[in-house]
Amino acid sequence: MSTVTDTIEVHVPVRTAYDQWTQFESFPQFMSGVESIRQLDDRRTHWVTKIAGVRREFDAEITEQRPDQRIAWRSTSGESKHAGVVSFQPLDEQNTRVTVELDWQPEGIVEKAGSAVGIDERQVKADTKRFKEFIEQRGGATGEWRSEVPGSSGTTRTPGATGTPGTPRPPGVPRRPDVGR
Repeated sequence: MSTVTDTIEVHVPVRTAYDQWTQFESFPQFMSGVESIRQLDDRRTHWVTKIAGVRREFDAEITEQRPDQRIAWRSTSGESKHAGVVSFQPLDEQNTRVTVELDWQPEGIVEKAGSAVGIDERQVKADTKRFKEFIEQRGGATGEWRSEVPGSSGTTRTPGATGTPGTPRPPGVPRRPDVGR
């Protein structure tokens, strides 16, 4: 298992940084190697990546989401085995510390060699720097999702604040804005 952590300070309020990170389908705009992400429902995403010539498709599940604090996920299908968390710490009203932590299992000789020489760390650092540039240039998020997904206790499905995906939502509870696009 390989672990990569990077922290960056962004000159936007914590809500702006967090809201942008909930817009998974925008990740290809600042993450190299991510070709596309499709939001399947409130908790599941489908990823297509191409890193060092290796193309992968996998699904991931949001395992915890607390507005303005953290988003955690883990892969649930495909060859790519990984998990991660992004945490958000307000430094003041206009600045936020964003910390990205990834655990992943390199597959094959290319990925194992790349991990051994720190290519994965350099890529995460470059991606967090591009996130900083992206959100600071925009000055605002491309969308938001403010519902909470409580942390799970080892189960594969923990109902979120909006109910189980696919069931009717209570009146006034919004649908995740990037679902179904």
